[in-house]
Amino acid sequence: MKTILITGSTSGIGLGIAHEFAKTKQYNIVFNGLEPNGQEIADGVAKDFGIATMYSNANMLMPEELRKMVNDAIAKFGAIDVLINNAGIQHVSPIEDFPDDKWNAIIGINLTSAFYLSKAVWKGMKERKFGRIINIASAHGLVASEFKSAYVASKHGIVGFTKTLGLEGAPFNITCNAICPGYVKTPLVDKQIADQAKVHNMSEADVINKVMLLKQAVKEFVPVEILGQMALLLASDGASTITGTALPIDGGWNAQ
Repeated sequence: MKTILITGSTSGIGLGIAHEFAKTKQYNIVFNGLEPNGQEIADGVAKDFGIATMYSNANMLMPEELRKMVNDAIAKFGAIDVLINNAGIQHVSPIEDFPDDKWNAIIGINLTSAFYLSKAVWKGMKERKFGRIINIASAHGLVASEFKSAYVASKHGIVGFTKTLGLEGAPFNITCNAICPGYVKTPLVDKQIADQAKVHNMSEADVINKVMLLKQAVKEFVPVEILGQMALLLASDGASTITGTALPIDGGWNAQ
């Protein structure tokens, strides 16, 4: 059994990806999130799929908590073979009104936490000559949209970080790739819909059709299961030559 740590995995994209890994029955899963029932979520997946799980409520803004989560996981399972940096937050605002604390939190959670966690698992991956780091970026890691300065900056940053780790890890069979989804229907996106409705002074239905999915050729939200299946491929033993990439799963957004 390999072990995978997925940040932000008690809801949304992270939980969807965790379910895809759980279905294989080939991974222990380290769950992380701030939901008050996080332990219950992890226990439920363990029971439903017959695998071992662990839960940590480590805060992405607290480096010591992140290091402790990694150390606790290694103590329980022996190693971390796959790290998925998924945790993320969003705030929508014109630059002149963008709150300083929101900028710092978005950069800290979306980007800096990936640095701390990748650094924490790197030594073990290097020693074992195997590691898979998958960063959940965004279509906004490749293109920009108005009113999302911090989010776009953080996601462009994670794509650059991915390329660097891909190069550094290549001699040790450590790969690092970024998955860049378009809009996935999650609690984070539900909040964005409400925020965008306020900014654009339009209904939430119009936000979905005229703002969010406007740039996607395929006018549908991206299914979370597809993201999980892509992560499974990137985590596999056979994916050793896929590294340093930013893979858009965005309904054709970046084809324009």
